[in-house]
Amino acid sequence: MLEDLKRMLGLPLHEDEDLDKKLDWILSTTRARLKVLLGGIDPEDDLDYIITEVSIVRYNRIGSEGAQSHTVEGESTSFLNSDFDAYMDDIQAYKEQKNIDISKGGIRWI
Repeated sequence: MLEDLKRMLGLPLHEDEDLDKKLDWILSTTRARLKVLLGGIDPEDDLDYIITEVSIVRYNRIGSEGAQSHTVEGESTSFLNSDFDAYMDDIQAYKEQKNIDISKGGIRWI
């Protein structure tokens, strides 16, 4: 997944220890957050695209953490409340497909 992330970001694929540690941390925390959204279920490989795409967003926001919007010389950028907002329909569909119901607190298989 690290190589895919570097490729999508247009970064060189050769090993760069500092950059690789940063990207691995981003991937790891993104996976952990997705696990929370899935009610504690480890994301399967078919959700790797969400982890990769959200990691791209998080990498590009380095230095702008917590910002809602940013304007420079007439160019404005707005950030979603959650980096996962664009994927909530996919996450919900995954939970329905796997019969995961966390609405009552905790994981419940229906």
